[in-house]
Amino acid sequence: METRKKLTIKEIAGLANVSVGTVSRVLNGRPGVSPETRARVLEVVRTQGFVPNAAARELVGQSTAVGLLLAPGVRRYTPYFTLLLEALSEEVWRLGLRVMEVATDTRGLPLEKARAYLLLGAHDHDPRIETLRKDNVPFVLIGCYPGTFWVAPDDEEGGYKATRHLLELGHRDIAHLTGHLHHQAGRERLLGYKRALLEAGLTWRPELVLDGNFDALHAYRAVRRAWEGGLRFSALFAASDEMALGAWAALEDLGLHVPADVSLVGYDDLPEVGERLTTIHQDIPTIAREAVRLLREALQRKSPYGKRVPVHLVPRGSTARREVE
Repeated sequence: METRKKLTIKEIAGLANVSVGTVSRVLNGRPGVSPETRARVLEVVRTQGFVPNAAARELVGQSTAVGLLLAPGVRRYTPYFTLLLEALSEEVWRLGLRVMEVATDTRGLPLEKARAYLLLGAHDHDPRIETLRKDNVPFVLIGCYPGTFWVAPDDEEGGYKATRHLLELGHRDIAHLTGHLHHQAGRERLLGYKRALLEAGLTWRPELVLDGNFDALHAYRAVRRAWEGGLRFSALFAASDEMALGAWAALEDLGLHVPADVSLVGYDDLPEVGERLTTIHQDIPTIAREAVRLLREALQRKSPYGKRVPVHLVPRGSTARREVE
């Protein structure tokens, strides 16, 4: 019986028409490779029977791989995602497994098999959840979805605390920059904003809710467009630190000062992103730890349940008491 010659990584790269570095990233489950390219490399690996090391064995056999599934539209290269991925990788490693981002189709469904999955970016009628349930595959959602194993920051409470802080400083015209409202995090932070206003006896005004798309550039454009269109507010709560920084830049370009003219609150408390920013802190290491604890229970086929991780306000220099003229 003829033994198939073992191919080198360089030869795999040639067959897949990619660089050696791209093959290395795929075999080690690292980000930075498009789903199409990753699938092409893996197809060459499978058809050639190439198993160069433990990492590749995991990709081919999926014996210890935990797949990371991002919902369509979720941006990979953000400070929040980087911190969360690092924390998840460390916690999963302690479980004797490893995290790899798997290729997906346009609906976010996995094109590669894994022992279990971690899902990011929960949204309404999420096909990933129904498909994995149907296939009886263990998974944990970082977000909130009834009837699943899930873990999430207490986003409604975070939105409430951010808005309540501004109300206590005397602000009444408070704008809100939202994220994706079909995603749980953006929707719940908006609910917290509304709850604080209603508790204070104020009616929330739809025109003060601006779509920031969880993105600094979108936030910049939304704030500038609203202000130049005549909308006025003395404070703004952004549903992420990135959006808060985009809003801050827009306000400065409009000739306004934070917090003298407009007080500003963010959400996440990301290192180096929000150093001067009053923000809501979410505990990313605890979220990762709870996700992997739930993953262990999912692998043991226990009954699913969810976990809320508390958040708290971190006052810094971007908010101030409203001066009544």
